[in-house]
Amino acid sequence: MARKFADLVNRTMSRESQERARLKTEHMLGEMALDELRAALSLTQEHVAETLGIRQSSVSKVMHGQDIYLSTLAKLLRAMGGELEVYVALPDGKVRLSLDQFRAVAKATKHDVLVRERVPAKEVAAD
Repeated sequence: MARKFADLVNRTMSRESQERARLKTEHMLGEMALDELRAALSLTQEHVAETLGIRQSSVSKVMHGQDIYLSTLAKLLRAMGGELEVYVALPDGKVRLSLDQFRAVAKATKHDVLVRERVPAKEVAAD
């Protein structure tokens, strides 16, 4: 006859050990690698790539730890149905970091690049 796992745990582990295991499990589930998150959401790299309009190999590079911009990470997470939030862990607790300042810089940089691409370099140098 099959027995329940909970019965085995209750019979072999103290309440303190069960609580430590529960907290460790919570912590582990709260911190997932990006690729683990994608897999937990039952999404393929191909699906994420298609949603973003990029190649699967580009998604693979990001998923396997290549250094990326916050904006790229935010787009990837949106493609998986999530939203990027950054928290800073300080001795007195956690603080949510506002990403608005980074979005403003990214938009300004993108605008500057577009302006440079439209105006030939010779004309810019003549000014």
